[in-house]
Amino acid sequence: MTVLQSKSRERKKQQCFVIEGKRELSRALEMGYSLETIFYREDTGIELFDKDFDACYEVSAKLFDRISIRSGSEEVLAIVKTINHDLENLDVNLESKILVLESPEKPGNIGPLLRTAAAAGMDAVIIANPKTDLYHPHIIRNSLGGVFSIPVAMETSDKVISFLKKNNFNIIVTALVNKAKHYKRVKYEKPFALVFGSEEKGLNNIWIKKSDQLVQIPVKFPIDSLNLSVSAGVLIYHCIEY
Repeated sequence: MTVLQSKSRERKKQQCFVIEGKRELSRALEMGYSLETIFYREDTGIELFDKDFDACYEVSAKLFDRISIRSGSEEVLAIVKTINHDLENLDVNLESKILVLESPEKPGNIGPLLRTAAAAGMDAVIIANPKTDLYHPHIIRNSLGGVFSIPVAMETSDKVISFLKKNNFNIIVTALVNKAKHYKRVKYEKPFALVFGSEEKGLNNIWIKKSDQLVQIPVKFPIDSLNLSVSAGVLIYHCIEY
């Protein structure tokens, strides 16, 4: 259990990860994830789940708190099978609205971005050149289960661009360059992909070259940029209501 929580290599090897919390587990099950094992704190119910599930174990409060990252705040822990995140399996159409993140590294950013995309009604998230395991405990926690509420695909930037071009997406790239337009002056025609780079390195230049439109959010001196989660939230909600 603790190895699955702390080691990405072990999660990939076993093709399993850990979910804490009834809300997060409920959302994962709704999205088709398969249970391996459930652990629940003593003297608490498991009414949310199938009571006929064989691999379901009651553990003492002391042991539960030892294996839980959110000590004292949850009643359920589960080991769950990972699912396929291949780009070619992503369903898109002429009305699709997709968030693309290139090389995001911080779980503290990725989780809220997934949560925001799901909450705003985006149709999918694509992570290009992924650097961080999608099933990192802090991504699951910070997304409040949003990672299980929206389809997520992962692939290299080159293949993501090819996929978007093949499906006639309007590729809208965020970039702090002179030719980028104010975000309120851009046409968000569907299907569109809203593309963001990492806070540390920005976007690979291939995105600038292959973009249909470049967009930026103006900031006042002495600030030179916004936090990735904030800027994505601003643009996601703007383009959804466009």
